[in-house]
Amino acid sequence: MNQRRSTVTSFILDNSLLLLAGTAAAVVWANVDVRSYDALAHTLHFVVNDVGMVFFFALAAKEVFEATLPGGALASPARAASPLAAAIGGMVLPALIYAALAWARGPADLVSGWAIPCATDIAFSAMVARIIYPAAHPAIPFLLLLAIADDALGLVILAVFYSPSALSPWALAGFMTAALVAASWLRRRGTRSFWPYVMGPGALSWAALYLGGVHPALALVPIVPFMPHSPTDLGLFAEGEQYRDDTLNRFEHWWKTPVQIGPGTYYVVAGLLLGKPLGILLFSGAARLAGASLPPGLRLSDVFVVGVIASIGFTVSLFFATAAFPEGSALAETKMGALLSFIGAPLAIAVARMIGVSRPPK
Repeated sequence: MNQRRSTVTSFILDNSLLLLAGTAAAVVWANVDVRSYDALAHTLHFVVNDVGMVFFFALAAKEVFEATLPGGALASPARAASPLAAAIGGMVLPALIYAALAWARGPADLVSGWAIPCATDIAFSAMVARIIYPAAHPAIPFLLLLAIADDALGLVILAVFYSPSALSPWALAGFMTAALVAASWLRRRGTRSFWPYVMGPGALSWAALYLGGVHPALALVPIVPFMPHSPTDLGLFAEGEQYRDDTLNRFEHWWKTPVQIGPGTYYVVAGLLLGKPLGILLFSGAARLAGASLPPGLRLSDVFVVGVIASIGFTVSLFFATAAFPEGSALAETKMGALLSFIGAPLAIAVARMIGVSRPPK
């Protein structure tokens, strides 16, 4: 009985079903009693956006960092070129489509949300990819690396274009230097627990960004590489990582489990559902012309399906929307666009069936 319960729990967590259930519950709540929903959302805004998202981006940074280790997908420029080019294309074209629509059709204040359709929701995209492809298909790690690179570049956009206040270089430099020195000191003395890295250098980094005018959700990104880690990478989200006992993997094991429609809605949906697939396909093709190669077994048709899957912006797009706009119609419209990017899931399944990609065994 305990083993069966453990299997069910693992299935729920591995397939992001809690996230899906929470999303559905939030949508129902917001439409049944919007006042109580808004009251709770307003209360939790700082805790979620400025604290909780710190750990979300830290886990993404962890995977990107490990991918640069021997055996990782980013260990050499040739291996990294194609998915990284796809990630760039999957950001550039959606941003251009959104911005062009906002400039041409207005209102002008929506233009500042151009980064919202650049995002890819890693959890939901991975869930859809597993429905379409067998576990060993190269499209899955290609998508994961693309999505992680996408969100990593999103961190840079967030820091440069969506800082909550004017940049204060002295506060940023002072606290960040202290954070990096403290992290280096913990590493040299062989600190095995991840908590000192989070509570010490992590807190200093958070203060550096918050007081310096940069969004504090990035606080643990510069601290992650200092945590003791395995010398090689098993692959993006590899199952074997659960058996590794280094500090960085124990950090991941601990943290990975815990409506209005308007012009902004259509701009976000157009940027994601049109810009993502086309941008990923075009830039992947350009990378191949420049000498990069796709992973063995991955066809251009698979790259297009991956592009459709990556159009699910949802959580990261929501986060970018709250950074781009204050409370009001623009925020409500673009958040609805992020939510409607779920259309990418059935669309990807339909496209995959139409072009005959590999299906997982029953």
